[in-house]
Amino acid sequence: MRELLQLAPEVAQALAAGRPVVALESTLIGHGLPWPRNLETARRLERTVRRAGAVPATVAILDGELVVGLDGAGLERIARAGPRVVKVSRRDLAWVVARRLDGATTVAGTMMIAAAAGIGVFATGGIGGVHRGAGTSFDVSADLEELARSPVAVVCAGAKSILDLGATLEALETRGVPVIGYRTGRFPAFYVRASEHPLEHRAGDVRDLAAVVRSHRRLGLAGGLVIANPIPQEHALDPEPVAAAIERALADAARDGVAGKALTPYLLRRLEELTGGATLDANAALVEANARLAAELAVALADA
Repeated sequence: MRELLQLAPEVAQALAAGRPVVALESTLIGHGLPWPRNLETARRLERTVRRAGAVPATVAILDGELVVGLDGAGLERIARAGPRVVKVSRRDLAWVVARRLDGATTVAGTMMIAAAAGIGVFATGGIGGVHRGAGTSFDVSADLEELARSPVAVVCAGAKSILDLGATLEALETRGVPVIGYRTGRFPAFYVRASEHPLEHRAGDVRDLAAVVRSHRRLGLAGGLVIANPIPQEHALDPEPVAAAIERALADAARDGVAGKALTPYLLRRLEELTGGATLDANAALVEANARLAAELAVALADA
């Protein structure tokens, strides 16, 4: 895949020189946030990565080209298209490239492309996982399989609250994916700082995280790692209202027959409506915190 990548000059130079680079996804821009909040957030994430000493590389597909490091025009193009742009995971990649379409890459799609480019750290909001009711729907995110394949450390606020978090952690364990809590002993629940699910591994600072990532790589272990970074306290939402809103949103999705890759964007939009925009603000805040930590981790790894 590497020969098909279109690396931004700044990203290519940084990688060649061994300087820290952080991958950023584009599904957040296309499907996670509304216009113009999506473009504002995308720009802020890149500034956050730069301020922490790393080079941002927002990943997307433009006219069938795998772009690693969108420029300003590319960011705006994806942001303005919004939900009209194709949501691209591993299964969609060949189709979008062959049809020369624009695509916003999911966690799985971004991990694939980042790994091919040689980028080892990626910041996102929350990973996908096992959906509630997956025992009958079999709705399990491709993110979990990609985490077992691509050697990328993914900094996230846990998994999205709409998921079955216990089952998601079990699926990660089965696939051999380490989950490291950053200054927490419980798995974050996206908008909520901590779920009921304990974590076996906890890192107290960025040096601890970098040591674990280096050990993972030196041992030749396949796949990536999940770095679970709780949403900042001042932006966290109360668990009970969030849980009630999720139940309502899930019921609405079932009523409207929404499933597959349309489900998560539907639920996020419905939660925004039900919480009066509180989840939208929380989403933007947590992904910025993750971008900052990812950049600090990339810097620590580059300095080793």
